[in-house]
Amino acid sequence: QLQLVESGGGLVQPGGSLRLSCAPVGWSLRYYAIGWFRQAPGKEREGVSCISSSGGSIYYTDSVKGRFTVSRDNDKNVVYLQMNNLKPEDTAVYFCAADTLETVHRMCIGTFPWGSWGQGTQVTVSS
Repeated sequence: QLQLVESGGGLVQPGGSLRLSCAPVGWSLRYYAIGWFRQAPGKEREGVSCISSSGGSIYYTDSVKGRFTVSRDNDKNVVYLQMNNLKPEDTAVYFCAADTLETVHRMCIGTFPWGSWGQGTQVTVSS
């Protein structure tokens, strides 16, 4: 399994913003689709956003559309999740995952077995 590291989580007030980063350790994510997932206590893991290797295909779950933006810089070897207008219900541990398949919509919903996962970063939205 290839190693991924998430960063950028933290505590933010409702309406605030955070930018999460997902970076590989010792390999290039250039040819991998990347998914962002979150899991809140007592809830199932949820696919938040997924992006194909080229960035040409993107999926967002309905609850984050218009607030979150996924992007990638393959030259810098990093994928971002810009989160704006954060709400308390966005509180969760956020994970990124990588896989060589590119059907990002199907991969982002359900239980697709992504090949590699990061350890997660905590996002807490609270006043």
